[in-house]
Amino acid sequence: MATIGFIGLGNMGAPMAANLVKSGEHVLGFDVVPALGQASGQDGVQIVANARGTVENADVVISMLPAGEHVLSVWNDIAPHARQGTLFIDCSTIDVTSARKAHALAAARGIATLDAPVSGGVGGAKAATLTFMVGGSQEAFARGKPLLERMGKRVVHCGEAGNGQVAKICNNMILGAAMIAVSEAFVLGEKLGLSHQALFDVASASSGQCWSLTSYCPVPGPVPTSPANNGYKPGFAAALMLKDLKLAREAAASVNAKTALGAHAADIYGEFAQQGHSAADFSAIINLVREQSKRG
Repeated sequence: MATIGFIGLGNMGAPMAANLVKSGEHVLGFDVVPALGQASGQDGVQIVANARGTVENADVVISMLPAGEHVLSVWNDIAPHARQGTLFIDCSTIDVTSARKAHALAAARGIATLDAPVSGGVGGAKAATLTFMVGGSQEAFARGKPLLERMGKRVVHCGEAGNGQVAKICNNMILGAAMIAVSEAFVLGEKLGLSHQALFDVASASSGQCWSLTSYCPVPGPVPTSPANNGYKPGFAAALMLKDLKLAREAAASVNAKTALGAHAADIYGEFAQQGHSAADFSAIINLVREQSKRG
């Protein structure tokens, strides 16, 4: 049995840590919000007093935190206390620059590292069906893959340090823009008298087919499991989509990549958030498209 440190026991981290416990690992957990720690304690995670407490006897330390600044702060705090041979895995979705800085600060102390952001949302975290996009050395990946497979169903090595984050923001830039396009198509169909089901039946079997349509259809009915059938309860919240689209836009600017559709998608989700809908599923963006279609 390995000892796993887990820092960040929120909506994603808590079920991920619980799945490690179910797989037979000894998990030392910490979150700055005491109630979250208490909840994970009920799932078998041994809650410790601070972040350093997760690392002192750990073989692997996993972090799942909100932003790059938090990852860098926590890794700076815990790295001096890591045992020789400890592997650090960051599963947060953060900016590429911060991810590579985190790798470097750990490497300076001889700590092996992976960045391994996830796709699959809270449902995937609970069901252990996440996809991990992993950056880091082949050696570190070989060590981390078996552990990641206990929390997900697909683990993809994307290359060097930081490339997991690159893959994540590129994927979600596609997803965000695609959901807006699907939503615009349904609203256009509505206004021209086409039923939701008819459009779905055509597009899902034609060249318009995409995940945003067939798995996460933004209108109730055609895909019973989509959030549209549950009041747009996330799922994957619009706030998180906006975060990822902003990260993609910032990364594009840093290398002078032209991502006009991705940048415009960020603006659209930004307006949605400003209207107070950050907590809704990102597929609820169709409601903004409808509202805009009534103007003028």
